[in-house]
Amino acid sequence: MIVRMRSAIVALCALWLSASAAWAQAPRELRWGGDAEGGAPFVEADPNDPARVVGFDVEVAGAIAQGLGRVPRFIQVGFTSLDPAAARGDFDIGLSGIEDSPARRARLAVTIPYYEFRELLTVRDTDRDRFRTLADLRGRRVATLGATLAYDLLVAAQAEHGVIPVTYEDDVHPYSDLALGRVDAVLLDYVLAERGVRRNTGLVNQPADMGKGYYVGILSADQAALRDRIDEILREAMRDGRLEAIFRRWDMWNEDQPRLYARILSGRATELVPAAGAPVPDTWEAARRYLPALLRAAVITLVLSCVAMALAIAIGILIASGRIYGSRPLQVVLTGYVEVIRGTPLLLQLFVLYFGLAAVVQLPAFVAALIGLGLNYAAYESEIYRSALRAVPQGQLDAARTLGLTNRQTLTLVRGPQALRLALAPMTNDFVALLKDSSLVSVITVVELTKQTQIFAANIGSWVVPGALCAAIYLAMSLPLARLARRIEQRWHPA
Repeated sequence: MIVRMRSAIVALCALWLSASAAWAQAPRELRWGGDAEGGAPFVEADPNDPARVVGFDVEVAGAIAQGLGRVPRFIQVGFTSLDPAAARGDFDIGLSGIEDSPARRARLAVTIPYYEFRELLTVRDTDRDRFRTLADLRGRRVATLGATLAYDLLVAAQAEHGVIPVTYEDDVHPYSDLALGRVDAVLLDYVLAERGVRRNTGLVNQPADMGKGYYVGILSADQAALRDRIDEILREAMRDGRLEAIFRRWDMWNEDQPRLYARILSGRATELVPAAGAPVPDTWEAARRYLPALLRAAVITLVLSCVAMALAIAIGILIASGRIYGSRPLQVVLTGYVEVIRGTPLLLQLFVLYFGLAAVVQLPAFVAALIGLGLNYAAYESEIYRSALRAVPQGQLDAARTLGLTNRQTLTLVRGPQALRLALAPMTNDFVALLKDSSLVSVITVVELTKQTQIFAANIGSWVVPGALCAAIYLAMSLPLARLARRIEQRWHPA
């Protein structure tokens, strides 16, 4: 027995040693972060094999990994989350059309630029003579992506020319909404602008450059040594033509790139660092500046939530009443509605209402958000009311019939008031939940509290203070409601 145990132990130790040796000999990974939702030519799922990604940033990451003697491994991260993810060390380097900026350099280790781009203004062909510059777009809605050079340019144009920035979560819908007339122009880098024009007939890019920027890689601030090694690999790839070959494969090579590489290889890379301008304010100073915008966004959140809840209550009562008193076909239809709404994500419903139905009816973003939230919560409210109506004792209903009351009179005089008392607490919970779920409407360009907080956090590179302020404002809106509901319950149930 002892001999067998010794043999087993020896075998396990040998297996562990061989596995350790194999792991030690295996090449290390270069974990690189990007957003495949951004699509080609940056990073996108391979149409022939969705399990892998393709794009010029994929190839740049591969070249860097090869220079480091590592194997590249892609980490999916939302574009607006790339900076905080890099700061946390969720990946070794971020590469996804990330733009150089003084704020990024202040909090992250940033590589030398590897691509130069220009910002272009895209308009409808019928407006090419009216909207040539941002100054021509006073009072007009101009779409872009948040946390980009284009967004910074639009914020400056808002103060100078009265332009209205409209931020999107992706780079596809700004151009489709421009074609539909929901916005008047789009400002983004020419890589995205050229793709947007190809995808949507009737759009043109204005020839004037609105600004110039560079794509860079980002690493956590404590990875300066790795950043320096990557810089050398990028310089070597510029010398031997590997970067040029990558960009030519993706039809992105132009006359700007040789000039960029010449400046970098001649030791003048510091000339390309964006001017810092005014000092970046500390977190609390930034919070003071952003607080009015957060409060305005909170008003939008509160108004949207209150009106959507009123719509949900009205529709929910009708659904619940129809399922109890309606004909059999009506009950089937209403039950199907409730199950479909409860069985599909609210986010999907918002996309369908705003983007999916755009060819049929073009709802304003706020109206689409209001309808989406109202219809979604109406399904849940109807179940609360239906169960509350069912909870009224049958004896009271029989007594109402004996007294000659109609179904409508029974509902309004006997059943409804008692059901309302039973439904009040879950109704309050639903309103608080709707108040928080209203954050989802940012995907259809409504700048509510959470979206404004996201912009704030992206600009200062931290979620700590913005998140705390956002949470405090949500609590300030929801706690009084909960207290009011408790007082009403105490009045209705004095025991």
